[in-house]
Amino acid sequence: MQEKNEKLLKKRLKQVQRTGVSLFLEGQPSTPAAIAGKCVCEDTVYMADYVLDEQGSLKELRYDRITRW
Repeated sequence: MQEKNEKLLKKRLKQVQRTGVSLFLEGQPSTPAAIAGKCVCEDTVYMADYVLDEQGSLKELRYDRITRW
């Protein structure tokens, strides 16, 4: 199940990244694979922080305070 969730999250993050949205993990630029690999280890559902630009368009997804490394 964990592997399936990781693949699904990775796929979704790749799609978002292709639209020009920057991805961050613990304050550093990151990749869909790195984020998915860390987030699916959590015991709870993790919600990213959505950062919008001045026009209200999504410009960043930030994944912070991931506890299980």
